[in-house]
Amino acid sequence: MSDLPVSVVVVSRGRPERLKSCLGGLSYLFHDCYEIIVVADTAGLTAVAETGLAEEIKTVHFDEANISAARNLGIAQAAGEIVAFIDDDAVPEPMWLAHLAAPFARPEVGAAGGFVRGRNGITFQYRARSVDGTGQARPLEVDPRQPTLLRPAQGRAIKTEGTNMAVRRDVLARIGGFDPSYRFYLDETDLNMRLARRDTVTAIVPLAEVHHAYAPSLRRRADRAPRDLFEKAASQAVYLGRYCPQDRHGDLWQAMRREERDNALRHMVAGRLEPREVRALMASFDAGREEGAARQPVRMPAIPHAREGFRLFSSRAQGSAVLSARTWRSGPTMSEARRRAAEGQNVSVFLFSRTALYHQVRSPAPGIWVQSGGLWGRSERSAPLFGLRSFSARTSAECRRVALQRGIG
Repeated sequence: MSDLPVSVVVVSRGRPERLKSCLGGLSYLFHDCYEIIVVADTAGLTAVAETGLAEEIKTVHFDEANISAARNLGIAQAAGEIVAFIDDDAVPEPMWLAHLAAPFARPEVGAAGGFVRGRNGITFQYRARSVDGTGQARPLEVDPRQPTLLRPAQGRAIKTEGTNMAVRRDVLARIGGFDPSYRFYLDETDLNMRLARRDTVTAIVPLAEVHHAYAPSLRRRADRAPRDLFEKAASQAVYLGRYCPQDRHGDLWQAMRREERDNALRHMVAGRLEPREVRALMASFDAGREEGAARQPVRMPAIPHAREGFRLFSSRAQGSAVLSARTWRSGPTMSEARRRAAEGQNVSVFLFSRTALYHQVRSPAPGIWVQSGGLWGRSERSAPLFGLRSFSARTSAECRRVALQRGIG
């Protein structure tokens, strides 16, 4: 694994409790050389103080709805050779940063991206993809256990996700970081395209995993129903203006508007939106498209070196442990997990019922990972619906499934 110093940047606005969970995960990483930088509103900085980690974390106050500008403030404070990014509604696996940073030991690697699991902790939201000038992504085949180094194809970029990516700081600083024209949406995709124009080698690192829950925001409710489409459409307009021929815009906009309307109608049929809300959403989409198309390019000077030196974060992780039990023994098992986590262990808890229920994974507290489900149910969704196994065999199989991500020896 790489010992290169890494600066981890977290942007947070309006989600202090989610930020605490993210920082809890970051505080139990198996990596010897990282610092944490939080760019957040007042509520977010209060949350940092409440974790008891404030003295070990660099903080920047920022309360504008512009994730690109916020990330650039984080880059300006970053003193590491590598800058990694994770969203405040994500929690990293304990080996996340070690895996994500490792490919940078090769000097030709300029960026890296990992895999992202969704709210059930099992299904992947994002894996390896490339993206074109319309913003459309398509899957890439990569080794599921080893980093794959990729160069961009003509007119395409290697896609990394803003909630799980890293870039060499000198590369980021030289190109001015993220473009503030993208206040929300496609911000990292634009960066990918600019890196592609420089023929940057990107490493896709499947074992560098984070769990991303899609927390509610000003633009999205907890049930995933959209609240507003203005900035999404505005960013799309900026992106198409930069990377897509003008003669393709008309058809693309019709398809995108139809897709957003169909999505809103599905939410309406499910009872999550009212007809007037659907009309308001589409009006915000049209207004965002018009405003985004009129946005002028923003000056993006090189980002200077950080004034403060590297602030080494002392990880609480001292080892790993595995606990397993029948679900009726969950109480004492979780008590033992909390005790071990307090001692610095990353604890993997497996709770199985005598059913075929699907499995779920969650991290209820720093240093604790709980996987629950049926003894004969499936974890990976591509597995058979029913698998007859003993308790010990199932525990061993699930340990092997997450060992490299979790640091289980």
